[in-house]
Amino acid sequence: MWNFFRRMLFGSPLPSSRAIHERLIKFIALPVFSSDAISSVAYANEEVLLTLAVAGVAVATSPISLNIVLAIIILLAIVATSYRQTIFSYPSGGGSYIVAKENLGTAPGLTAGAALMIDYVLTVSVSVSSGVAQILSFAPPEIQAKRVLICIAVIAIIALANLRGVRESGALFATPTYLFIGSALVMIVIGVYKILFAPQLIHYTPPTVGVPIATQQGASGLIFAFIVLKAFASGCSAMTGTEAISNGIPAFRPPESKNAATTLVWMAAILGTIFLGIGFIVWKLHIVPISQNAANYQTVFSQIATVLVGRGWFYYLFLGSTMGILVIAANTAFADFPRLGSIMSRDRFLPRQLYNVGDRLVFSNGILLLSLLAALLVVMFKGVVSHLIPLYAIGVFLSFTLSQSGMVK
Repeated sequence: MWNFFRRMLFGSPLPSSRAIHERLIKFIALPVFSSDAISSVAYANEEVLLTLAVAGVAVATSPISLNIVLAIIILLAIVATSYRQTIFSYPSGGGSYIVAKENLGTAPGLTAGAALMIDYVLTVSVSVSSGVAQILSFAPPEIQAKRVLICIAVIAIIALANLRGVRESGALFATPTYLFIGSALVMIVIGVYKILFAPQLIHYTPPTVGVPIATQQGASGLIFAFIVLKAFASGCSAMTGTEAISNGIPAFRPPESKNAATTLVWMAAILGTIFLGIGFIVWKLHIVPISQNAANYQTVFSQIATVLVGRGWFYYLFLGSTMGILVIAANTAFADFPRLGSIMSRDRFLPRQLYNVGDRLVFSNGILLLSLLAALLVVMFKGVVSHLIPLYAIGVFLSFTLSQSGMVK
């Protein structure tokens, strides 16, 4: 009976000879490996504003937020260029862990590997929490109170999809990714047009409650500099997942390195365009962030859509697609966490169970471990994105720095 239900849930076993056919074309690989990076624009701009708001509403709505976005985009271009070189230098995958271990030594390699695995766990918990928050923006209070349970249920569904196999999960997640990219670009075009050519059509009243504490207080000197740097670090959550493609090169169809490098360029271009467009609209509309614990909570995306298109069908399509890509952004971690765990297990730094491939040709034990850790974080931090984001800094910057240092050497 157990075997019957197992086949129903996960599908029939696949022979090892099918592994090459389970690999991904670029069109499917983009949502599988890039949904994390692309979707992070949904909360990265908001985190910049929430941090700047501590220095006052006037600071949060000033050109400083746009300047921070531009600085992050420049950094994104540098990091993407570095990982494009990594793809051709290390076609077997592994990313920061392999690069740091081979060029800097075992200890830096293990540090990079640990940082990456922490980053992937956070990717699942943050992406799912943010995705659920998008829908809760227009949900009744009794539904909002079940935020944690909804997040855990979503994590379980994504894990199940991945346990069925790489190719099947990729096909499942492609549509929401491209729907988000399309709707976000349309929203940016609408916003830029109205801001530049039809400002009389824009009506926005900043919220009077739910704004972060201390927004009426000013900050100057060294404290102000720290606030700006903190906003930059929080905004760099937009870069999470940039390394995913360099980790998952073996999952691409031949020629693996060339296809992976092309997909990386696509991802960086799409991410940079949407991040800059949203940053420009947020600055021009003087959007004020609302605390996620407030009763009138709305995401920045919800505020933008309400101002530009109202609460019509496109509003729900935009937020729905945003939730869709944020939820499946966790799939990037599900594609890379088990693969990195397998590589580190092969090197005898993690339990050998993580090295084993399941009967659907995926690393089942790694998928289950990631699901449990991400669900635990959601429970601990109650699914509040702003509480989870600071943990990103360790994993993201540490792995980036060690990887690029290894490539320089």
